[in-house]
Order: sequence, then C-alpha cells, then structure tokens
Amino acid sequence: MKNKLFCDIVAVLSVFMIITGCASNLNNVSSEDATSISAASFAQTRIGVCIYQLNDNFMSLFSRELVRYLISLGFSKENIIVYGSSNNQATQLAQVEELVNKKVDAMIVNPVNPSIVHTITDMAVESGIPLVYINREPSADEEYSWEELDLNVTYVGCDARQSGIYQGELLADLGLDKLDINKDGAIQYFMIEGAPENIDAEYRTYYSVSTLTNAGFEMDCVLDEMGNWDMATAKLITEKGLALNDIPEVILCNNDAMALGAIEAVKEVDLVPGRDVFIVGVDALPEALEEVRSGGLVGTVFNDYICQSHSAADAAIRYISGEKNEHYIGCEYVKVSAGNVDEILAETNASSESE
Repeated sequence: MKNKLFCDIVAVLSVFMIITGCASNLNNVSSEDATSISAASFAQTRIGVCIYQLNDNFMSLFSRELVRYLISLGFSKENIIVYGSSNNQATQLAQVEELVNKKVDAMIVNPVNPSIVHTITDMAVESGIPLVYINREPSADEEYSWEELDLNVTYVGCDARQSGIYQGELLADLGLDKLDINKDGAIQYFMIEGAPENIDAEYRTYYSVSTLTNAGFEMDCVLDEMGNWDMATAKLITEKGLALNDIPEVILCNNDAMALGAIEAVKEVDLVPGRDVFIVGVDALPEALEEVRSGGLVGTVFNDYICQSHSAADAAIRYISGEKNEHYIGCEYVKVSAGNVDEILAETNASSESE
C-alpha cells in the first residue's frame, strides 16, 4: 500500500513526465516462485473466476491466458470455474455466491463496477476464501481496509494513469505541424470513454489530454461520450460527430475496441486514419496491432494481459498455499508505436500459439 501511495503522488505531481523502464514481462514468475509452484500439485484445487463480460475483447484474451496458465501449473480444467457476468452486477453477485457455496479454494474477480466490491469482499472473507481482484481497481478506501484488517484480498492490475500518459505521448510525438491539420493552432478531438464509474476510463480520459496540454498543445474537445468499451457503440458515436461536420484531428479512445469502431466510421466518410484523423487506443488487441503496423492507428498501449493473468494466478496460489500477498500487485503498460509493434505482435502471438 505504501508503494501504491508513492505512485499516486508521483503520478499527480508529474503527469507530464515520461515513464521509463517499462517492458512487457511474459515470464513474470520469479525463479523462486516457479520452484514452489512446480513442486505443488493443484489437480484437486478449485479456482472460481468471475469476468464482467466474457465477450469483451480484452477480457477474452485475459481469461483464456489465465486458464491456460493455471492448467500449465497443474490445475485441472474442470476445476477452473469461469463465469461471465454479462456486465450485470446482480448476476455477478449471484455467481460469487454460487462459488462460495461450491467452496472453491480461491476466487479471481473482475468486478462489474466498484459499487459491488465491498459486498463481494465480505462474502469471500466470511467464507474464508482468498480473493484476487483483477483489471478494474477497487477504491483506495477498499484497498486500505484489506491492509488494516489483514485480509487475504489483493488487486492485480496496471495503473491506468500510465496508459493515458502513453496515449498522450504517442500523439505528442507526431508534433503540432502534423496534428494541427486545419492550422488553427488547436487540436480538435473526440473523446470516446469506456464506462461511467470506471477508474480506468476516468484516468485514461484525463491523463491523455493533460499530457498533451502539458506538452504545449491547445486541446479543443468537440465531442465526449461513453462508448462502454464497445466497438459498435464507438462507431455510432463517431458517425454522429462526423455527421455534424465536426471533423476531429484526433480521436482518443479508452480502449482498442472503440478505436477500431472509430476507424471504421472515419473510413466510411472517405477520411484516411493516420492522415486525416489520428486515432489512439489501449489494450494492443491483435486487430489494433495490425492497424498500428499499417498506419491506421497512431499507436496503442499494451495492457499486458499475460503479465496480469499470470500474476493473478500466482497471487491466488500463494494464498492457497498459506502465504501472503501485497494488497496491490502492479504490472506495467507498454507504449506501442510503429517502432515496436512487430515485437509486441511476436510476444502476443507466442502466447496464443502455446494454448
């Protein structure tokens, strides 16, 4: 928690600073962890997994890699219980209750929204089931209570501020002459946000723009709407904005699915992404990486589902083995541009080929 607090302070005071030393970590388990893990047998151990929505592009990659990794460590597939909650909090609470009744040995939960985290935590703690939250970070107060009460609860994920900063940097690196297509001295932009009450969406929205502002760009927002992480919704939002003759120079999307939707809408009105409109996303989905390679997407930010899923599994295993975890386990984002897209493609392809 102290490390997390330190990171919070640095991020707020130094939003415009370049974050360095970030690299994808496909083999995030230390040699010491790997030794203890390989020595154990988990064939009879049961893990319950709740994902807010399984057809979400990123969470689909995450959950597949999580299952693959757990099986590689000795878990049997039938003892890895994966539920999709259809983005419905009542459904997710019922699924958590079912996992509690099944007496699983640990739970890994991607919460539908922060408002139900406390209830899920209470259900797990009262039943003595260790709990690992992933991807959607609970509130600072919630995380503080885990530490104060010494609960077997932790969060594994990346700091979304970093992803927003990287989006801003990807655009800033192009320079004003290129971004300011209409030469009015300001950058007109669309912002397509993820979802209400989602801290990742809030941070990516704020820090992407503030990074550009701190770099000396005048930013002029002509549209800001919620795309709910969805490609089709983002396409409709972009179409609506373009129909009003609000031609943006930049479209900032909180994730790649929405960036891909924006690209489709831009192409339909005979604008060329990467020339007439500059678009960025987050996640490094395979389709988005191909767009970076072809120039349709300025860049994306690798939301390292491999590192995160492995770290979540390792944390659950430590709890099952009677060990403790830090209450915040961080992973790093990786900025992806034309310069390193082939490297990221190779890493993600290697993971999918191992399934």
